[in-house]
Amino acid sequence: MLSSHTFMKSRAIFLAGDAALDFLNTRMRVNQELVDCLQSDDDVLAWLREAGFPVPVRDIKVKPLSLLRSARKLRESTRVLVEMRKAGRRGDPQILNNYLAAGENYSQLVWSTAHSLKIDVVWRQDTSDSILAPVAKAAGELLAFADFELIKRCEDESCVFWFSDQTKSHNRRWCSIQRCGNRHKVAAYRKRRREKSTLHS
Repeated sequence: MLSSHTFMKSRAIFLAGDAALDFLNTRMRVNQELVDCLQSDDDVLAWLREAGFPVPVRDIKVKPLSLLRSARKLRESTRVLVEMRKAGRRGDPQILNNYLAAGENYSQLVWSTAHSLKIDVVWRQDTSDSILAPVAKAAGELLAFADFELIKRCEDESCVFWFSDQTKSHNRRWCSIQRCGNRHKVAAYRKRRREKSTLHS
């Protein structure tokens, strides 16, 4: 059996087309079982790094598993808000707003070479909630500004993945063809063969 860290690194999937939805997708179904990719504080930090969010550059002084608990709380409250928004109903953003309130940032000029200058946003990262504030910001922007006609859940009934449909025709149905689209095609093919065989028997 894979360790949680190895599992997270090997299974973290970024196919949603939106960072907040990729965060929701850290909980997935594997062999009909719901599996949480986030099993430790290190898993959360590894996911943040891979997703392109800022991570603390020095050791943070938080209680063990505090970051994990905070990440799961943010993720599941965001999931509820996404589901409510998709259903056209009003949700309670208080938990998300608490994470946003924990976020403090400032701009800083970075001058790496004579002709390379940029402005970086530096986030306060001294608590679990403040470390996750950039993810909360991404979730808030998704909820406030995204076209929810294009925010979809995979049509495979066993899949729990969400995605942003960025195809030209806006008719994407699966989290990915490789994961769920092919499985659906194979199932449909087998069903047609069974029906054909029943007709000829």
